[in-house]
Amino acid sequence: MKKSFIALNTALLIGFGSLAAIPSASAEKDPAKQAAVDNAQASLDKVQAEIAALNKRIKQVDQAVKDNQAMISSTEKEINSKKKQVKQLETEVAELEKRIEERNEILKQRAVTYQQTNGDASYLEVLLGSSSFGDFIERVGAVSTIVKADRKLMQEAQEDQEALEKKKETVTNTLADLNDKKTELVGMQADILEQQKQNETLKATLKDKEAESKRQLAEAEAQNIDIVVQEVTEEAVNAAAVTTVANASSTSSETTKKDETKKENSPSSSSSSSKPSSSKPSSSSSSSSTSSSKSIQKVVSAGYKYIGNSVYVFGGGRTASDIAAGRFDCSGFVSWAFRQGGYSVPASTSALVSAGTKVSYSNIQVGDMVFFNTYKTNGHVGIYVGNGKFIGSQNSTGVAVADMSSGYWKKTFSGLVVRVR
Repeated sequence: MKKSFIALNTALLIGFGSLAAIPSASAEKDPAKQAAVDNAQASLDKVQAEIAALNKRIKQVDQAVKDNQAMISSTEKEINSKKKQVKQLETEVAELEKRIEERNEILKQRAVTYQQTNGDASYLEVLLGSSSFGDFIERVGAVSTIVKADRKLMQEAQEDQEALEKKKETVTNTLADLNDKKTELVGMQADILEQQKQNETLKATLKDKEAESKRQLAEAEAQNIDIVVQEVTEEAVNAAAVTTVANASSTSSETTKKDETKKENSPSSSSSSSKPSSSKPSSSSSSSSTSSSKSIQKVVSAGYKYIGNSVYVFGGGRTASDIAAGRFDCSGFVSWAFRQGGYSVPASTSALVSAGTKVSYSNIQVGDMVFFNTYKTNGHVGIYVGNGKFIGSQNSTGVAVADMSSGYWKKTFSGLVVRVR
């Protein structure tokens, strides 16, 4: 039951010869109840710190959802553009195939006309069958023209065939890229949904924490201090008067000493106050010296500060603002982590596949890159930290250490291990 307490101010009157006993009320702390209040306050402080962390996390995830949605929209536009390119290439391929077919038909008809006269006949037979020299010359000229025309047609047909193969290859590659984009888009949408679920969970947790905080605050207020009524005797009043006089005397003495000290020390006070700052060690020089050499250990440990304080954003980790806010995708995080150890590696999974030496999983070492078949072959990458675990930016957690010896990551591990030394 909540209790109010009464504060009574006792005035010290000087000049009266004697004082009657004056009833008074003062607050006296109950040790047991005070301990309960202290515990409630400590619990409240902890809850408020958790709430602050949750609020920060929710802001990160909300922003990541917006950024990833923007990336999805951009990818959809790119897919539509690719589709138009594919249609154009298919039209060009069809035209080339038609021209090749037409040339083949012309060559076929010429072969029938000039090489078959009452049966199979060669160009030589056509020439030898001339009735006169003039006819012979005409036939030679005609055959030469035909041969040149045939050669030109054949050369054009060959060139078109080569162009056709290139066009088909381009179409195939474009379609493959388009399919990867589609698959990637599906993966991104799954990431968005996962992050939205996390966001809702975090918000629900925040509400629970707020309710719990209010409850603990109410309990803390309920643990108020009992009122104990005491009598203020004449001896107590006299003691209070002595204390008051002593305090006044002490205050006057201190004021006098301060004035004297101010007069004596005013010329040199500024110089003496600057001494402590000059003795501070410089951290920049030591920092630059330790980061100059290559270190796989720095690569491995660099991301630990982001655990529980980061969020997955597609395309993240490539700008200073993203890095400061803990916004990474998997390849962006790996590239950043290797830079912290003095190494330069690309920031895309496809490029990281060939960024070092491929080794077998049986020879894996701490600091090796490991790849996983997620939305595509080797679509996810992390850094091996030992004991079957790796650190990376996961779509559902941000930067975190995950176990690749069981569950989802074991199932999706592609077997590819790349070492950068």
